[in-house]
Amino acid sequence: MDKRDFLKSLVSIPAMASFGLWSGASMSLGKATANPRPLKLSLNAYSFHGPLSKGDMDLDDLFDFCAKQGFDAVDPTGYYFPNYPKVPSDRYLYDLKRKAFDLGLEISGTGIRNDFTALDPNKRKSDIQLIKNWIIAAEKMGIAVIRIFSGTQHHEAYSWDEVAEWMVKDIKECVDFGKNHGVVVAVQNHADFIQNADHVQKLIQMVDSPWFGLILDTGSYGGDDPYEEIQKTVPFAVSWQVKELINRNGTEEPVDLSKLMGIIKDSTYRGYLPIETLGPGDPFEKVPVFLAKVRAALYT
Repeated sequence: MDKRDFLKSLVSIPAMASFGLWSGASMSLGKATANPRPLKLSLNAYSFHGPLSKGDMDLDDLFDFCAKQGFDAVDPTGYYFPNYPKVPSDRYLYDLKRKAFDLGLEISGTGIRNDFTALDPNKRKSDIQLIKNWIIAAEKMGIAVIRIFSGTQHHEAYSWDEVAEWMVKDIKECVDFGKNHGVVVAVQNHADFIQNADHVQKLIQMVDSPWFGLILDTGSYGGDDPYEEIQKTVPFAVSWQVKELINRNGTEEPVDLSKLMGIIKDSTYRGYLPIETLGPGDPFEKVPVFLAKVRAALYT
């Protein structure tokens, strides 16, 4: 290896690792090892769904809250931007980006609503355009990952594989667009069309692109052992939604954060860990409590 190639290798390895694209894989300089640096904590905006959707607070307020709580980053979901599903003006995007910079926050991701299980190809085409519009918005804000869904519709006349076939075609169009704009497209396992780790693995392999990954939702696997399914799908994760509860055979129970963080720390995941609190209660009280628990489990 000459000097030029050696320098290129030093640049490319951390760049790829920062996206989590080599999670669970073997790097060219030897087998990948567990994360060598502290992971960064982010807050998913859905934790404040009530006040954000009612207009009692806006994203500026959310960013202020995250900064005061010492989050490393914030994940502002698209539907809390003004006039969603339309993309706000460049001025709004750039001002919010500047706000994050002034507060010392990074923007770890964003997301939209879509449904690629829809039978109507025109509906799916509309969702593809929606995703593309928000990929451009993410690019302008310096956001590396955009979250999409698989879908919620169940069709008696079609098998899972048949629905997946048209879904993958739609996802690939979005992923190719994201690749050309420097934005990773990631699907969330949301107990909908994607029910388990096998579904995740199959969909990831069908799309087959380093610009496609998984938003690993810790609360949406519902089998005998959700931790086992989380562990199986960590290699595909490009971001997370770490939740207070897990689902075991349809019954919710408090997440074992020590066990969960052990799985994450033993993996090669190097990205952000957005947390999300759900259900009743004041998010201004719930989020700091859960954040403290996550920090204790992550950094000990």
